[in-house]
Amino acid sequence: MLMQKIADYAIREQTSTLPAEVIHHAKRAVIDWYASLLPGSTVTPAILLEQALAEDLDRGRARLGSGRRATLRAAALINGAASHSVEFDDIYRDAGYHPGSPVISAALAAAQAHGASGELFLRGVIVGYEISTRIGEAVMPSHYKYWHTTATVGTFGAAAAVATILGCTRDQIMHALATSGTFAAGLQQAFRSQAMSKPLHGGHAADAGALAAMAAAQGVTGALEILEGEVGFGAAMSVKPDWAKATAGLGSDYHIVQMTFKNHGCCGHTFPSIDGVLHLQREHGFTHQDIKKIRLATYKAGLDIINNSQPEGDYQAKFSIQYTVAHALVHGSVRLNAFLPERLNDAAVRTLMGKIEAVADPDLSKGYPTQRAAQVEIETNDGRKFAHFQPYRKGDPELPLTDEELNGKFMELAAPVIGESAARRLLEQLWAADKLANVDFDHGSAAPARAAV
Repeated sequence: MLMQKIADYAIREQTSTLPAEVIHHAKRAVIDWYASLLPGSTVTPAILLEQALAEDLDRGRARLGSGRRATLRAAALINGAASHSVEFDDIYRDAGYHPGSPVISAALAAAQAHGASGELFLRGVIVGYEISTRIGEAVMPSHYKYWHTTATVGTFGAAAAVATILGCTRDQIMHALATSGTFAAGLQQAFRSQAMSKPLHGGHAADAGALAAMAAAQGVTGALEILEGEVGFGAAMSVKPDWAKATAGLGSDYHIVQMTFKNHGCCGHTFPSIDGVLHLQREHGFTHQDIKKIRLATYKAGLDIINNSQPEGDYQAKFSIQYTVAHALVHGSVRLNAFLPERLNDAAVRTLMGKIEAVADPDLSKGYPTQRAAQVEIETNDGRKFAHFQPYRKGDPELPLTDEELNGKFMELAAPVIGESAARRLLEQLWAADKLANVDFDHGSAAPARAAV
């Protein structure tokens, strides 16, 4: 049975000797997650969720990004939403999936609630990543037509992580995963508006997975063929899933070492185009005022989500290839400040957006999801024409952020929220997480700064 094989891996990982590289990359994932969590904790929907779940706050042993105490499930939910809000969280490219938001949010809440060591916390994170990324690969790319992988396969990852931290037995792990499968949900339609639903997907997955594991630890059972069953997850939510991918390399070929860490604060589908136009601008020295027209050719699955020439508000702008590319050329980057009101209404950005043509390239579309590429072409007012093929994104495994660059990203995003000294202390703790007796990271208070980013 498929679920048996997955649970066997999770049990082995409770006592395995983990490669140093795997531990290192797990710590990188946690650092990157905190870099997204802290600014995400100061904006909606996290600040509204704190109001909605007030009865579950200021008690319990888990901790929110805002610094408040919370129960395990409330922390998983709120931190899951917060860490997926500013669009800086990690990606497992081959599954089109952000594992950090659901997996680390649930794992940290469980570790804090139960006083787990840093090593056990990281084991939970690793197990959650390894299991969920493979389930994601098994159902992709057809799953992504209607479903949001972070919401769906993220639920399995959260359940696996929490079950590991709770020390569940093999049977309990199977039932935790089985129950999480029927909880998994999250529709692509949430991407298509200014609503707050998409970040809630990460929170729901963390909460639902944690609930499934907590229940299984007490004997609650699930349908063990939920993945491959006749009316199960695969049949309902993908076309011809390849379940061999769900167990391939478990415990030997670690996916956590192959993560993409975002270098821009927006939808990852925009990245190859952003990287491509910035490369041409650096190479040839033109300004945004010199540009006559831009042609962006990229993969269809991504373009279906990001082709929005008239975005309304900050959230839609993060999912607009026209806005993010134009902003990069005008201002040199796409960071959190790209979505402030003054930038959203920047006349130079809006003018340049009107000069951008975005098309789906058939050959690049075939490479999805294992490759995210773009062919960019820019023509200037004086007749010069420049072209560049961007095969990967900065931050992908082929062009990774170094540890130093990751530290810089963390400080950029964390220091404005909790202060530079507190951010540096937290960063030191995170790099030493595997040596800590507990992971009750006290990073002070992340007070709400504004209603939206």
